[in-house]
Amino acid sequence: MSLKTYWLEHAWLGGSVEPGVALDVSDDGRIAALRTGTDTPPPGAEVLRGLTVPGLANAHSHAFHRALRGTVQVGSGTGSPPLARGASPVEGTGRAPDSFWTWREVMYGVAQKLTPENYYSLARATYAEMALAGITNVGEFHYVHHAPGGTPYADPNAMGEALIEAAAAAGIRITLLDTAYLSSGFGEAPNEHQLRFSDGTADAWAERAAALKPREHALIGAAVHSVRAVPAEQLATVAAWAAERGAPLHVHLSEQTAENDACQAAHGCTPTQLLADHGVLGPRTTGVHNTHLTDTDIALLGGTTTGTCMCPTTERDLADGIGPATRLQRAGSPLSLGSDSHAVIDLLEEARAMELNERLRSRTRGHWTAAALLAAATADGHAALGRPDAGRLAVGALADFTTVALDTVRTAGPEPRLGAETAVFAASAADVRHTVVGGRHIVRDGAHTLVPDVPSALAESIAAVRD
Repeated sequence: MSLKTYWLEHAWLGGSVEPGVALDVSDDGRIAALRTGTDTPPPGAEVLRGLTVPGLANAHSHAFHRALRGTVQVGSGTGSPPLARGASPVEGTGRAPDSFWTWREVMYGVAQKLTPENYYSLARATYAEMALAGITNVGEFHYVHHAPGGTPYADPNAMGEALIEAAAAAGIRITLLDTAYLSSGFGEAPNEHQLRFSDGTADAWAERAAALKPREHALIGAAVHSVRAVPAEQLATVAAWAAERGAPLHVHLSEQTAENDACQAAHGCTPTQLLADHGVLGPRTTGVHNTHLTDTDIALLGGTTTGTCMCPTTERDLADGIGPATRLQRAGSPLSLGSDSHAVIDLLEEARAMELNERLRSRTRGHWTAAALLAAATADGHAALGRPDAGRLAVGALADFTTVALDTVRTAGPEPRLGAETAVFAASAADVRHTVVGGRHIVRDGAHTLVPDVPSALAESIAAVRD
C-alpha cells in the first residue's frame, strides 16, 4: 500500500489547534496515520500552510437556486402582490414587501427551464464553488424529477443522475436526498409548476427512487419536501423506504408560519407532531430550518434525536425568522448547517451566523464555542448526510479536509493557536486555500483543479437557465 503525506502547518483536531501535523493518506482515500509535533515537513510531503480543518459539510442544497442569487430583492418588481389592507409599503416603491412566497414564484420560473443537460452544467459549477469554499460533501435536496408538465424522462432519474455526475466532475461527495413532492398544499393537487416535481404517489416515488444506486462519491437518501407537499397518509411510505436502507431522511420543517397554520387547520396539530405521528422523526432524520416551533415540538425533536439543519444566510435572505437552535441542541437535536438557496456559499458564514443570530435574539454572547460551531459544519453535518466516517482528522476517517489561510486581511493578527476562533468569526470562503477529497487535491492555492474557470462556468450555466 502506498501512502501520500500531507504536512499541516496547523490542524484543528477537534479540541485544539496543533502545530506541525503530518497526515498519511492510503490508497483508499482514508487517513492512515497522523503525527503531531512534526516541526518540519517530511520529505516529499505536500505542505498546507494555514489552518487545516475537516472538510465542511453542506447539509442542505438546492443547486438550481444558485441561478437566483442577487435577482429577487425587495422592490425589484418580481411579483410582489398589491398592498393588503393595513400593510406598510416598502419605502419608495408603493409595493408590498416581498416574501418567501413571492420569491417562490421566481424560483418556479427557473425550475421550469431545467433539463438534464443544463442542470448538470449548473450543478457542476455550483459544486465547484462549494469546493472553493472548503465544502467536501453536499446534501442535495432534489425534487425536480421530470420534464415540464410531469412527463418522465426516458431515464426517470435523469435529473438525479445529472446531479450525481456533476458532483463527481466538481470533485466533491454528494448525498442525493431524492425528494417526495406530491401536492401543492393540504388536499390540493400540484400546480402547473409542481407537476415536474411529482411522482403522483409515494409508492411511485419509492419505485423510482429505488433505481438510484450509490457510488463511491455518492450516497442515496430520501426527503419529504414538507408536510404540505406529502399527504399525511403517505408520509410513512417515505419513512419506511429510508428505514429499509438505513438512509438519511430530511424534511423542510416549519420554515413558515403559514405552513404551521395550514397544518393546524387540516390536521389539528403542528407539522412536527404530524411527522411524529407517522414515524418520520428519529436519529436518521434531519429537519431543515425548524424555525417556528412550539415547546412540545422542540421536545419531540430532541427526544427522538432528530437533527436540525440551520441555513442562516437563506433564512435571513427570505425573512424566515431565527430558529431556536440553542433550545433544540439542549433538547438533544444535533445541529448541522446548509447554504440552501445559495444566497452565499460560505459554511464559515453559516456557522458564525448561527451564533450571531442568537446574540441578536437574546442580547447575550457566547452560545457556542468556535469548536462547537466547527463541529456543526463538519462532523455533525457529515453524519446528517450518512457519512459518520467523515468530518474529523483521525486515523480511519475519510481524507477530506480544507485549509484556511491565516495571513489574509481577514485572518492576519491572531495567534495560530486561536485559529479555530479566527476561522469561524473572521474568515470567509475567500480564505480557503486548499480542499482535499479522498486524499486528492480538488482546490490548490485557491484554484479549482478540475473546473479551470469557475466564475465563467457559473455565468454560462446560469445564463442557460434564465434566458
